[in-house]
Amino acid sequence: MPGRGGLFRHADFRRLFLAHGVSQLGAQVTYLALPLVAITYLHASTFEIGVLTTLESLAFLVIGLPAGAWCDRMRRRRVLITTDLVRAGALLSIPVAAALGVLSVWQLYTVVLIHGACTVFFDVSGLAFLPSLIGRERLIEGNGKMESARQVALAAGPTLAGFLVEALKAPFALVADAVSYLWSAAWLSRIRAPDVLPPRADRQPLRVEIAEGLRFVLRNPVLRAVAATGAIAVVGISISRAILVLFLVRQLGLTAGTIGLLFSVGSVASIGGAMVTTRLARRLGAPRALIGFCGIAGAGSLLIPLTGNGWALGFLVVGETLQMASIVAYNVTQVSYRQRICPDHLLGRMNATMRFLMWGTTPVGGLLGGVLGTAIGLRPTLWTAGALLVVATLPLVLSPLGPAAVRGDREFLQEPVLLGQKADGEQA
Repeated sequence: MPGRGGLFRHADFRRLFLAHGVSQLGAQVTYLALPLVAITYLHASTFEIGVLTTLESLAFLVIGLPAGAWCDRMRRRRVLITTDLVRAGALLSIPVAAALGVLSVWQLYTVVLIHGACTVFFDVSGLAFLPSLIGRERLIEGNGKMESARQVALAAGPTLAGFLVEALKAPFALVADAVSYLWSAAWLSRIRAPDVLPPRADRQPLRVEIAEGLRFVLRNPVLRAVAATGAIAVVGISISRAILVLFLVRQLGLTAGTIGLLFSVGSVASIGGAMVTTRLARRLGAPRALIGFCGIAGAGSLLIPLTGNGWALGFLVVGETLQMASIVAYNVTQVSYRQRICPDHLLGRMNATMRFLMWGTTPVGGLLGGVLGTAIGLRPTLWTAGALLVVATLPLVLSPLGPAAVRGDREFLQEPVLLGQKADGEQA
């Protein structure tokens, strides 16, 4: 059992934590700087911004499923390091092209496609790598700490990004994210735990292995509900993300520094969401916690369209705070459940299947954001995004989680057999 300090006494976990934390900080720079490159440097249209958001996440839809099977065939730490290095190179091409005066929106599209593909492989391998590194009994703690690092980055990153964009101009601020990926690769290379290559004798045709991951997810009613909720919520979040910065710049006239500061303030409370997840899930019971977290996220999303100048900027801060804190708590709980019930040889495929089912809708949301923003205006589009996050709670309520929440069950998510499924992925 971990003593005082918990997993921070685990040397390899510390290295993974440091790699994750700094790369997440750099990612926040890109989150703000990349659309600002398109908006302020290349003067892109609303539709072009929507296309940029779509392409950034297209890889989840196109290669999401085979990525899981491929990752289950490869050394997971090596995948993490390689994708970090490729993402760093792709991002560095933008300031180089800007310095040479040849940057175009087509290069941005290419970079986000490469970045998105690498992110799919990185995320799937990372989720599969953590259980082997720290053990399944520490997954809630491990995911909570990793999510805390991400939330600290979400809190500090936008302010840093805003000032970097104003000081260096948007294309050159992306150097910070490239450096963060190099930092991540350096720390990952120092992890001493064996990076095991799965035995070749156990391999089956790729389509068979992909189908095995799909069956594991689709036979589990809780995983099905989580995937459906995620798919709907991600459409709403992607619609909002596609046009929110554009709304703040062109409709409210805010500067990059102000936008970054607002996003940072709205992220601070989400750090607490990661820190108190275990306590809340224990007190409420995991079914009530998951449904409650999702409902609060929906309520927060409905405040964002009320944002205006002056005191009305507070709607953005409060809405982002409620939405992000709840999403953090929800994700730590459901990801830990997924990792706990899945056998090692299926971890990559299970995580890839969940990512495909949930994040595969991101391109749809990004494109809808651009189309709706052009057709009905930016503020009505934000209302549409908020409504979708409210609707996203329904699959959870209609699944076995709903009755379990009414009964006040606490251990429901810790007993895969209660869901009609054995731990090896076969039906009970």
